[in-house]
Amino acid sequence: MATKPMLVLGLMSGTSADGIDVALARISGAPPHLDAKLLGHTSSKFPAVLRKEILRVAEQHPITAGDLSQLTFRLGEVFAEAAVAACRRFRVSTKRIALVGSHGQTIFHQGMPAPYLGRPTASTLQIGEPSVIAARTGITTVGDFRPADIALGGQGAPLVPYADYLLYRDEKLGRVSLNLGGIANITVIPASARPADIIAFDTGPANMLIDALVSHFTRGRQRFDKDAHLAQTGRAFPALLDELMRDPYLRLAPPKSTGREYYGHSFLTKVLALGKNHRAKPADLIRAATMFAALSVVDALNRFVLPKTKIHQLIVSGGGAHNPLLVAQLSAAVGDGAQHVATHRGKTAAPSKIEVLPSSRLGIPEDAKEAFAFALLAYETWHRRPSNLPSATGAHAPAILGKISYAPPQ
Repeated sequence: MATKPMLVLGLMSGTSADGIDVALARISGAPPHLDAKLLGHTSSKFPAVLRKEILRVAEQHPITAGDLSQLTFRLGEVFAEAAVAACRRFRVSTKRIALVGSHGQTIFHQGMPAPYLGRPTASTLQIGEPSVIAARTGITTVGDFRPADIALGGQGAPLVPYADYLLYRDEKLGRVSLNLGGIANITVIPASARPADIIAFDTGPANMLIDALVSHFTRGRQRFDKDAHLAQTGRAFPALLDELMRDPYLRLAPPKSTGREYYGHSFLTKVLALGKNHRAKPADLIRAATMFAALSVVDALNRFVLPKTKIHQLIVSGGGAHNPLLVAQLSAAVGDGAQHVATHRGKTAAPSKIEVLPSSRLGIPEDAKEAFAFALLAYETWHRRPSNLPSATGAHAPAILGKISYAPPQ
């Protein structure tokens, strides 16, 4: 095993399937003295026709085995192209890159066992063939990270908490790392935490529902609410928001994970019906979805975290970190408003102000953290070290994650 620093690329595409984020990291050492530095990050868009097919399949519309095979290999080519383009942008030869960690594209995630052919079964499927990435880039590639955790009784998610722990653990400060991607997820890192102290889970939808409403009302002309322009023109509908906050997923105790299977098209249909019942205009409904994204995070904090863990900082990353209305609502709710929200939801928590800050303040740009995390996970896999956190995923043992596709011999 190599002891000198390795250059590792992390590739990430989230549930919104809006593109591939690429992070370049220099990593050395081993936990608890692992040294990881982000050297660069970039992103590339999916071709429109490919994104449309990803979202169609992720919404569980039918696909043949042949088309699924074609899609996963086609995506492998696109991930490889993104990696090579990133190296050009970083002005680093692919020959200097020791490893690629590719999350792939999730098209199905059933973290909790569900009845299937006579037996409860949990499963997850990320596509984007790692062997293609290794062959096209000439770089050994680690992919398919989630199944190893599910095989050990975990939910296969969230996996980023391992990186959160390495990046944000502090002797004196209790921290929560919040990623606002398609789905919102939190990692709770108490002061002086050990790995077994970490809890993490998906809190509910973040950008996924907002983006779906924007796309629906603009007939695809806009894919997201840039700077919350649409939401900020909408009116508040407290009764509508209260109905959204009664979503049963919010009450499920962690460990828990969710995705497009729950918060995709069927949930969008329910929200559109709610909007019609309340005579909400499009901007009103987009505003309600933005408030729901923020308050479902706050609800999770008050319900599952703050009653037993002192938190000083909420570190925000992901695309939703650029939504000023969402972040403003978070800041208001976990400051003076936190106790009010907790009581309103039937829970009590010690009143306290939590500093809300972007991850860039701690050295990791908001759009780079998840790709950076998969570079770290690949590094750990290469060194045959487990990198799931059973306290976060529910697995009954640590797991060495991922499958290695070796670069072609030179």
